[in-house]
Parts: sequence; C-alpha cells; structure tokens
Amino acid sequence: MNSMTATKQETRIHPMAVVEEGAVIGAGVEIGPFCHVSSRANLGPGVRLVSHVSIQGATTIGDGTEVGPHTALGGTPQNRAHRGSHTTLTIGRNCIIRECVTMHVGTDSASGTTSVGDNCFIMGCTHIAHDCIVGNGVTLANLATIAGHCEIGDHAIVSGMTAVHQFVRVGHHAFLSGCSAIVGDVIPYGMAVGNRAKLRGLNIVGMKRSGMKRSDIVDMRAAVDILFDERQPIAENAPRVLHTYPGSATIRELVEFVTVRKKRYFTVPPKGGVENGELETHG
Repeated sequence: MNSMTATKQETRIHPMAVVEEGAVIGAGVEIGPFCHVSSRANLGPGVRLVSHVSIQGATTIGDGTEVGPHTALGGTPQNRAHRGSHTTLTIGRNCIIRECVTMHVGTDSASGTTSVGDNCFIMGCTHIAHDCIVGNGVTLANLATIAGHCEIGDHAIVSGMTAVHQFVRVGHHAFLSGCSAIVGDVIPYGMAVGNRAKLRGLNIVGMKRSGMKRSDIVDMRAAVDILFDERQPIAENAPRVLHTYPGSATIRELVEFVTVRKKRYFTVPPKGGVENGELETHG
C-alpha cells in the first residue's frame, strides 16, 4: 500500500511513503512523504508521521501521537545479548516526538518490551533504549539519552544532554538538570545535578504543580534530610523516617522507593547534606 489513499475517516498516506502489507493503520492517520511503516506496526487513530519517519518492528503508537522527521522507532536493540526474537515497542497516546528521535524494541533476554506512556514530550535527538519503562507526561529535552532497562516515573523531566545510566530508576516528578550524568536512582521529586550527579534538593515547583500542600513539602524536605543522613546507611534511616511521619502517604512512597529493591545505588546529596548547594526553583 504505497499509493495515496483517502477514506471517510480521512486517513492520508503520501504517494512517496511505503506502508507494508499487514500494518494496522487507524482512522485519520497521516503518513507523510518518505516514511516507511513495517508490516508489524500498529498506528492508532489520528497518529501523524510528518516525513522521513521509519517505523520498524512490532511498534504500536497510541492515538493522536505526532512523530517528527528523521525519527526511527522500533529498531533492533543495541544489545549483544539480543537474539532476534519477537519484541515490542509501545508508545502511548497524544505524545509529541520531535526530529531524529530513536527508540528501540525490548530484548529477548529481558522484559521484551520498551514502553512510553501518554502525553510525553520527546524533543529532538533524544534516545530511549531497549527495555525502558517511561511513564506518563514525561519530558525529555534535546539530546537526552536513556540507556537500557531504565524506569522514568510520571512527569519526570530529563534536561538537555543528560544521560541516564542503564538500570537506573527515576522517580515521578523528578528533575534531572542539563548536562548531568545520572548513575544512581533518583527519588520522587528529587533534583539531580552534575557529573556524576548529586541530589541538590527537591523539585519544589513540580511538587506545587502536583497539588502538594506547603506543610507536606516542608515535611518531605525534612524526611529527605533524615533518609540521607550520612552517619547511617539508608536502610537504617528509612524506619526513622516512617516513625517520624507515620501518616504521610507521600513520605511512605518515598521510603518504599528506596527500600523496595535491594542493592541499589542512589543519587545522594553532596557531603554536608541537601542544603549544600540546594536548587529548588525548576519546573
């Protein structure tokens, strides 16, 4: 199906695009010139491929998502352990994916799927590697790079030219500053800065936008100070936090983030505590 078609739902495929037989094309999809859509692709209603877009492998794109020029989605993972089995890439609804973005399917030696949530803003020249889980409302600024097996929480912001090391978890509403190297898990609402990044405070603007009360923000800051008290391991500080703030769901979630998995490496404050060089005005 490589000729211009138009249905009652106004699906448009440019005559210079190639859509392989077997691809599922939803109502109102627009496929621009020089796009190539694989036989295993599934484009939801209202998806728009601007031009020069390569949709490879078993890639599903949710309703209303727009994909910019020279983007490659669903490519083979850059992983020597992958043996070529059927793996997938799933992208949610109403995402904006700009120019020259790359996202790969999962590996057959791991989860087998890479997933990106709804309403994400993926800016130019960013990369999401195999087996990543990216939440809803996430923003990746230009040249941000997410290595394999990472988890990026809802509404997190990864700034330009920041690299997230493989297997790292980034909590929801976290803010990763530009040109940073993130080699350890970043707590929810955390603000990570530098190479190698340190925890430089909390994303206060993000906390306010999420509807958090001022009193809860104050408690959260104090809880983080206790949790990362360098005089004791995090595992010993965590019960102290829960004992101090037994009724806070947000703080309980923070403690669960750092205790749910064993043997994790965390992005921690610099020596002297979070208040040493704290930044808290970013959105």
